[in-house]
Amino acid sequence: MSTPYGSTRTRVAARHALLAPDGHVKSSVPGITGATTIILISEGMGAKFSQLLVTFESGGQASFLANEIETVGYVLSGGGTAVIGDKRGRCAAGSFFFAPAGTAWSFTGPKAGTQVTLFKKRYAFFPGVPGPKAIIGASSRIKGEPFLGDPDARLQVLLPDVPAYDLAVNIFTYQPGATLPFVETHIMEHGLLMLSGQGVYRLEDSWYPVGAGDVIWMAPYCPQWFVAMGKQPASYLYYKDVNRPAL
Repeated sequence: MSTPYGSTRTRVAARHALLAPDGHVKSSVPGITGATTIILISEGMGAKFSQLLVTFESGGQASFLANEIETVGYVLSGGGTAVIGDKRGRCAAGSFFFAPAGTAWSFTGPKAGTQVTLFKKRYAFFPGVPGPKAIIGASSRIKGEPFLGDPDARLQVLLPDVPAYDLAVNIFTYQPGATLPFVETHIMEHGLLMLSGQGVYRLEDSWYPVGAGDVIWMAPYCPQWFVAMGKQPASYLYYKDVNRPAL
């Protein structure tokens, strides 16, 4: 059955948003060429970070000079080469990279159709804490740990959980029927991309069916809860700000 004209699952509220793929509109982003770029989350909706989805053509690239912005990239499909300062590595699907603020970086040589999602934010310097290091890694090498003791809800932590890093990017995988153990309400802001499977996400007092390709923004203190549904595991990639004082 076709979607009725004027219908969409997308909803943008004051403190949360669900962005379905049917509403994507491409943007021209300086530094990214030979690609279709979708700006999924930005300061325009009230967020303090941005989340992009980049689909490369053959020969496309992303290249950014050193500035105050730090970037995490996750390769959803295809592959390419990440260069961060003097660090270089080939990235296949499931690979990720972290480019610290003050470091030039690029992603080049992608296969046609390569998709990369980017999380970008201004680095929050804190006196006495050394800056973070560049990282090129693979999620397949990171073991999923039971979340709060539940073996059916496993968390992969992609970046070191140390004070140098003021952001975290993780992968959460749920077996069918598994849930977050309680409705979370916290200071951390989230950007989230459903990687696979399906489920229902509660955001404040709204309940949303979600599936692969959907994106969610959660402002600080937005009550949130998730249950995986269907016959396949559900997984999502998400960003949060961490390791900095509230004042």
